[in-house]
Amino acid sequence: MNTASPLDAVGLRQLRGFLAVADELSFTHAASALGVGQPALTRTVRSLEEALGARLLHRTTRRVELTEAGQRLRDDLAPLLARLDTVLRAPGAEPPVLRLGFTSLLPEVCGPLVTAFRAATGASVRLVRRDEPLAGLTAGACDIAVVRGDLPEGVRGRVLLREPRVAVLARASEALAGRRVVDWAELAAHRLVVNTVTGTTRPELWPAGRRPELACTADNFDEWLEAVAADHGIGVAPEPVARRYAHPGLRYVRLKNAPPVEVHLAVPAHDPHPLAERYLAAATA
Repeated sequence: MNTASPLDAVGLRQLRGFLAVADELSFTHAASALGVGQPALTRTVRSLEEALGARLLHRTTRRVELTEAGQRLRDDLAPLLARLDTVLRAPGAEPPVLRLGFTSLLPEVCGPLVTAFRAATGASVRLVRRDEPLAGLTAGACDIAVVRGDLPEGVRGRVLLREPRVAVLARASEALAGRRVVDWAELAAHRLVVNTVTGTTRPELWPAGRRPELACTADNFDEWLEAVAADHGIGVAPEPVARRYAHPGLRYVRLKNAPPVEVHLAVPAHDPHPLAERYLAAATA
């Protein structure tokens, strides 16, 4: 009697192919990253969909989007494949890799930490930028992440440093003209541009009844920066942004009495990568 299941036909090649497309949202870019032809990758993903009996991707001539089933599979599959790669790596074949995730900018202190970690462990560190909450940590895009702001359930970590905030304004804006220092409370009288995905400043940081009005939102750091430069409203950012992002359409103003931004190193609360635990311990020491 034949008891074979359709899932018996699912292999690592199909899973890795799907995950590459899910991360890139492009068959062209995913095929390039995997070093395979695009038609072969398309057939690989289609065979996975047939084996699972579910549509994982919506495809058009212009874009690729994950279906609900595809999003669930990506979220569950990414950390599993990352751990499998670690388990299957032959001892001594290649140095292990720790993926350090971040969003808009990596704190300068991470440079010396990475150097010391490499020297102590022999592992390499790959930097992964993701314009996603937690830099994609819970989805398996990285093993440890630099996270600004509070940590949600499902992750744990330690405070790496605290960054002061600065006001960010369009050079053409008349708001706070000529000011070099502004009190945090004064910003409540202005309209605020908010990065809702990776930003750290929202109207709720001010007392109820004395909060800035929301001007508009952005889905990533670059959109947020350009919205402020276009004078849609003012922005507030960690102070390193002022030192590392010179923009001809922006000016930065120092804030006093502003709450600092806590910067954490974060790992999954359950079953984190062993190297991530070592990096977290080294950073704390």
